[in-house]
Amino acid sequence: DSNLIVNLSGYLKNIQIMQGDFENVCQNAARHDFVFFDSPYAPLNPISFESYTKEGFDIESHKRLSKLFDKLTERGCYCMLTNHNTEFINELYGGKGYRMEVTSVKRMINSDASNRKG
Repeated sequence: DSNLIVNLSGYLKNIQIMQGDFENVCQNAARHDFVFFDSPYAPLNPISFESYTKEGFDIESHKRLSKLFDKLTERGCYCMLTNHNTEFINELYGGKGYRMEVTSVKRMINSDASNRKG
C-alpha cells in the first residue's frame, strides 16, 4: 500500500534508531523520549544460550541496563524493554512501579527444531 509507506516514511523522519553500547546511546535521551531496549535476554538456566555478540551480555550488563532504565525513567523518558520472565529479571525491575506484562511466545530460534516452543 503506497499510502501507508508514504505515511510511515513521514512519521519516521522524526525517529532516531541507534545501536551501540546502551549507556552511550542514551546519554542525550530527554524527557518524553521513548527508549526501547531489545537487549540479549537473561539466561533461563545455566546452559541457556546468551552469546549474541562476541562481547557477550552477562549478569553485570543486565544490572547496568537496569540502573540505566531507572535513571531514564527518573529523567522523564518513556522506557520499555523485553526480556525473559525470570526471577533475576523480576528482581531487577519488580517493585519499582513499572508495568510488567508476561506474554507467551513461540521460540523460532533453536539449534534443535524440537525445542522451538512457547
